[in-house]
Amino acid sequence: MSFPDFRMRRFGLTAAAAVAAMTMVTAAAAQSMVVRSTGPSAAKYPTGARLKSSDKLTLVAGDRIVLMQSGKTRTLSGPGTFGATSTVQASQSLGGNVSRMLAKGPTMRSRGGFSRGPDEPTPAELRAPNLWLLDYREGGTFCVLDPAVLMLWRPNMQGDTALEIESGGKKTTVAIVDGANFRKWPTDILPVQYGAGYRLSGGGLAQPVTVRFTAVENAPDTIEASVDMLMAKGCTSQLNRLVDTMSEAG
Repeated sequence: MSFPDFRMRRFGLTAAAAVAAMTMVTAAAAQSMVVRSTGPSAAKYPTGARLKSSDKLTLVAGDRIVLMQSGKTRTLSGPGTFGATSTVQASQSLGGNVSRMLAKGPTMRSRGGFSRGPDEPTPAELRAPNLWLLDYREGGTFCVLDPAVLMLWRPNMQGDTALEIESGGKKTTVAIVDGANFRKWPTDILPVQYGAGYRLSGGGLAQPVTVRFTAVENAPDTIEASVDMLMAKGCTSQLNRLVDTMSEAG
């Protein structure tokens, strides 16, 4: 084989490999993932399921499915039959709230003395603005990025409150003062231990909740990877928080 023929053959193989890689990327981008599933068909389309572009979803009354594709969400409500994918503009940027939700170093600010307008959400409707803030109203498994800077968060900044935390026979009280909606986890008395149960009560809670921590070695940089990680680790409250924020941004 002459040198020009060899070079042309190698170029052809390289081009073919590039086309194959591009096809794989395009196919992956076209996929959708179920990030929330409620209603009678929830078992048929479970959270975490990945759908091909050719897939159809047949929903009945009461079904509500949230799909994620290319970092954007679509909400499908039954009854009806829907395609798994739709056109998503790749140039769309993350909303500011989504970016803050994924930030690895949340900025804490106390905002005392504000009044709620008629269109402002009530404290019950508010969510923590960052994935790594522990909204102590929510029990279950919580993904911890850095135990040393774990922060407790409450939606209402008015009035002093006291949150009781108990685990392994030890108990402590965390005070959150008027004008603040966060307070550092008491690592000096109750260090974060993965898998251990922490019972939280008081602090405006209607009833106690139990939280268990799981470690996050490296926080993902993308929405897709963040969703995958939260699903895999069972951090449902943080997943719901991210999905809600994405839905509003879309």
